[in-house]
Amino acid sequence: MSAAKRVQQWATFARTWHVFDCKWQDPYESAHVIKKYLMGLHKPIYHPMNDCGDVVVCINSKDIALRGNEWRKRAYFHHTGYPGGASWTLAWELHNKDPTMIIKKAVYRSMTGNLQRRHTMQRLFIYPEDKVPEDVMQNVTNQIRQIRLVPTRLDHIPEEEVKNFPKIMDYPEDYVLK
Repeated sequence: MSAAKRVQQWATFARTWHVFDCKWQDPYESAHVIKKYLMGLHKPIYHPMNDCGDVVVCINSKDIALRGNEWRKRAYFHHTGYPGGASWTLAWELHNKDPTMIIKKAVYRSMTGNLQRRHTMQRLFIYPEDKVPEDVMQNVTNQIRQIRLVPTRLDHIPEEEVKNFPKIMDYPEDYVLK
């Protein structure tokens, strides 16, 4: 086997580290994308009995976006394992307690049928902000593309760009808002 083929084979079987920005992303749509990389579905050598998945680092999990009334209507189940230990928690309450938990539960649930999903979830690192330990970030070699585009906030647009933006009309000087 030539050296080039050996390197290609090593790269195919190696675990790659990916980063995914969760800002303004739907956690349930994002979970299907993250699942592909965690399980290794994007690799040509994938097999259900083969553990060839990569490592995914999720950042900005506190800025996720749920659709419509999901924050108030969606409830998450948890059981402690003891009698009477069942509880239901609303999404906004769970997110206030732990901003990483909704992404974690969405990814875990998206891997139904995967017998190794508890082991696979150990390769998922979730951080509520973009502050990630340096030893984790130095391993990252790829960025997963976001599903939705993140709009720019109006207060983050420079004044010069706002002034140069073409206007449809100018208000008269004596105009009063009612």
